[in-house]
Amino acid sequence: MPAAVPAAFEAVTVDYVAVLPMLIVVGGALVGVLVEAFAPRAHRHTIQVWLTPLTLLAALVSLVLWSREHQAVTLGGSVAIDPVALFLQGTLLGLAVIGVLVMAERFGGVGSDAFTPMGASTPGSSQEDAATRAGYATSEVFPLSLFAVLGMMVFVAANDLITLFVGLEVLSLPLYVMTGLARRRRLLSQEGALKYFLLGAFSSAFFLFGAALLFGYAGSSDLKEISRAITTNSGDLDGLLLPGVVLTLVGLLFKVGAVPFHSWTPDAYQGAPTPVTGFMAACTKLAAFGAILRLTYVGIGPDRWDWQFGVVAIAILTMVVGAVLSVTQTDVKRLLAYSSVAHAGFILVGVLAFSQAAIGGVMFYLLAYGAATIAAFAIVTMVRQDGSEASHLSQWAGLGRRHPVVAGVFAFLLLAFAGIPLTSGFTAKFAAFAPAVQSGTTGVVMVVVGVLASAVTAFVYVRLIVLMYFTDPVEGVVALQPSVPSTIAITLGVLVTLVAGVAPAWILQLAGDASTFLL
Repeated sequence: MPAAVPAAFEAVTVDYVAVLPMLIVVGGALVGVLVEAFAPRAHRHTIQVWLTPLTLLAALVSLVLWSREHQAVTLGGSVAIDPVALFLQGTLLGLAVIGVLVMAERFGGVGSDAFTPMGASTPGSSQEDAATRAGYATSEVFPLSLFAVLGMMVFVAANDLITLFVGLEVLSLPLYVMTGLARRRRLLSQEGALKYFLLGAFSSAFFLFGAALLFGYAGSSDLKEISRAITTNSGDLDGLLLPGVVLTLVGLLFKVGAVPFHSWTPDAYQGAPTPVTGFMAACTKLAAFGAILRLTYVGIGPDRWDWQFGVVAIAILTMVVGAVLSVTQTDVKRLLAYSSVAHAGFILVGVLAFSQAAIGGVMFYLLAYGAATIAAFAIVTMVRQDGSEASHLSQWAGLGRRHPVVAGVFAFLLLAFAGIPLTSGFTAKFAAFAPAVQSGTTGVVMVVVGVLASAVTAFVYVRLIVLMYFTDPVEGVVALQPSVPSTIAITLGVLVTLVAGVAPAWILQLAGDASTFLL
């Protein structure tokens, strides 16, 4: 037989301006790695604290000024820089800036207060004590956060399953490490990191297996080709489609903490350094829902009548379980973790409406929830008793009497989580629920469950507010004075929460205008 003639090599075309924000982020991350390798230990933290926010801001500026003018499907069709991707990437960069500013908080120490001085040391060991006395700082969390942001940016723009998987791993691996780097309650931190890693590995396997089945069904990993195959296939390989869709969605639903794939959420949120918890809760949820929107609307949408009701059941279960279990929590971080589970259900209600208005509503919700969440966890880092975070609810008793500003800001953010009018939470729920009501009976049922679940979570938040203002203060509990970066982060989070509640029209308009995919 004659030798097969190899196909001619075709170079992949790259629109470098379109992907410039991602290039800036990866460049900043690599420079951060070089700083860790070569800069004097005493100067690393300061350099990273300046380098990381400036990198994120530079990426955001490039996105606003140039990338939005170069919308394209690039890198061989694997990345789509379209209005949805640009809105989510811009929101992600903005939230990441706020999150990194909170990570930089020292509270008078040498390095970031929330992180152990030596992550490789055994908790409570003499090596860890020596690192503390020497003034070591775990400044590598800053380049790790940049790599995580890079993965998230790829995740929301990925136009094929292989790129989606790469983005999933790039965003996940740094977060596994960062979760185990808490300065205090080290064993709890490492336990949370291990659970997050093991369950994350399972979810990645589910996603990869589902992607393989979808590739076998469509003959391509491109989302547009999968959609075309669903509408044109003869039926010979139909047996691969539904299992592939289900397994792929399982991998993504794990990342948003949807029930029954949520078991990692309370442990990872409680054990992780509190600034990392806020970063994860806001940015990871945004990235994962961005990927879910693109997969369901661009890729597997034509087959949604086969899998939609299963995801509806997951959304209802997520809202109910998140709301009910939040009532039983006695730890502030676990309470906010189960709150995030309930919010994942609320956002799924919007996703399942399958309309352009729903896309805009979901993106607005992700912006509003992310800003409030990072600010709330920043407040949690400030409240201390005997040098440790006052995470038990009983320690927050009477905080409003001793620290009225801190308690007032936290109460305002809790009201936003509850969806009280004149906060971003109310507008966000309306933006996500209204398209669901218009979608039909199933959407109405989900919204009714969502309203009831919101009432349950409102009880939880109001109970904490009552505890802060109408009980006697606990001896020794104080709210530390935040540094300028933390103050800026909290102020920005509160401003977004206020503006998106009082005057949300222009943000809703921006999200609505950006709610189209480039096919």
